[in-house]
Amino acid sequence: MEYLYGINPVMEVLNSGSRKVARAYLFDSKKNSRLSQIEQKLQKNNIPIIQSDKGKLINLCNSRNHQGVVIEASNYKYCLFGDEILSEKMLLLDNIEDPQNLGAILRSAEIFGFKSVLLSHKGTADIYPSVVKASAGATEHLKICNAFNANSYVKKLKDYGYKIIVLDENGKDFVSDVVKTDIGKFLLVVGGEDKSVGQFIVNIADYVVKFKQYGKINSLNASVAAGIGMYAMSHLEVKS
Repeated sequence: MEYLYGINPVMEVLNSGSRKVARAYLFDSKKNSRLSQIEQKLQKNNIPIIQSDKGKLINLCNSRNHQGVVIEASNYKYCLFGDEILSEKMLLLDNIEDPQNLGAILRSAEIFGFKSVLLSHKGTADIYPSVVKASAGATEHLKICNAFNANSYVKKLKDYGYKIIVLDENGKDFVSDVVKTDIGKFLLVVGGEDKSVGQFIVNIADYVVKFKQYGKINSLNASVAAGIGMYAMSHLEVKS
């Protein structure tokens, strides 16, 4: 069990039914309509509620950003690599070490329809409670796998007929040009800020893409770049 916190993450856990919730800790829900909604949902699902002060909530989740609610819930359940997770457009995150960046990327992934996400089990953060918070609970609506390293995922998906698209500031192609192409099912690979996508993947990728830039700063935050890339790629008409 682990402690999840924040209004949006807790609400999405309850809405999705993705985890078993043992109990909840609430701070004065009468003064917050959204906390009141959570309290009603907890009561409907017969989940024990413990009224708690802010100090108790901070101690439970090790964060001041609890927004008045903490739940004790089962750990995140990863998907196995196989038919369950395969989809027409997939996302692979390589070297995304910062939980805030990872959470922000997963939030964009859910919004832009990248429901299947692969995490490299080396160099990428796990689905910690801080990641769930940063994703606003998007983790609970995604299929996430952390079974292999990034190279292994790419090799397997190459064999399954996926096109590999790497997002890299030194790319040869512009995203705006690639999205006009009939690509078919694809894997979008995004790397971190300090350490980008590995050279092996860059070498065997079908496309290494970048954005057209008009300013003087030559790079974007990893989560911002990933969000723009997924938005652009979400417009691709995937033809199997």
